[in-house]
Amino acid sequence: MRKLVIGLGAAAAVAALGTVAYAATATGTLNVTLTITATCTVRNTPTLSFGSVGLLTSNVDAQTDITVQCTNTTPYDIALGQGANGSSVTTRQMLGTGGSPSTVNYALYRDAGRTQNWGETIGTDVVHGTGNGSDQNSTVYGRVPAQASVKPDTYTDTVAITVTY
Repeated sequence: MRKLVIGLGAAAAVAALGTVAYAATATGTLNVTLTITATCTVRNTPTLSFGSVGLLTSNVDAQTDITVQCTNTTPYDIALGQGANGSSVTTRQMLGTGGSPSTVNYALYRDAGRTQNWGETIGTDVVHGTGNGSDQNSTVYGRVPAQASVKPDTYTDTVAITVTY
């Protein structure tokens, strides 16, 4: 029993002698950086559906939203291309999917009154916005105008969405 007490006392004495006393300090800095770059993403790939109709004796209107997310304070422009079947942003066409397909004319607009064409020229016919870091919606207003001689079929087109920032 006595040896154990002496052993514990000796261990405590060695531990006390092993403690170092510090006399001074030195300081420095840790530099921390992060670069946020301006960026935008198209958050959805919407479908603009004009539904099912018989004769195109009057306008058929529809709308959908394009959702864009851009970094805070980043200016951006949303452009819509002419589509796979049209010859320009003012003469868009959907193509029938059946045999010997025909086309249906349609237009895309930036306003509910359907007077401002939505195209690809920045400063002229695109939608401009400024990012806030959250999703932001821009409504696409579509119109199939009255037109004759359209045969029954399913008509489609694919329009490119381009966000410039």
